[in-house]
Amino acid sequence: MYAIIKTGGKQYRAEAGSRLRVEKLEANPGDTVEFEALMLGGEKTVIGSPTVPGAKVVAEVVEHGKGKKVVVAKFKAKVQYRRKRGHRQPYTEILVKEIRA
Repeated sequence: MYAIIKTGGKQYRAEAGSRLRVEKLEANPGDTVEFEALMLGGEKTVIGSPTVPGAKVVAEVVEHGKGKKVVVAKFKAKVQYRRKRGHRQPYTEILVKEIRA
């Protein structure tokens, strides 16, 4: 069984035992977080409007971190204009414990 959850403006496919890197959450490592399921899949598919009633995904926060560096470069020809800037997006890694349907 799997579920589609939404957090941080993105949607993720969650299965029991899977690890997901989601946008940073305000939770400490070891805390338990719950997400509402937009869709349940498996033997029978159930689509919510907008969520499936009574369906929850329970996950544990494993760690916080930063992603790989993305380099943004700006350049204009003939005017000696160059800018270089880096960015590392913060994330929270979660471990999906169970899907309650």
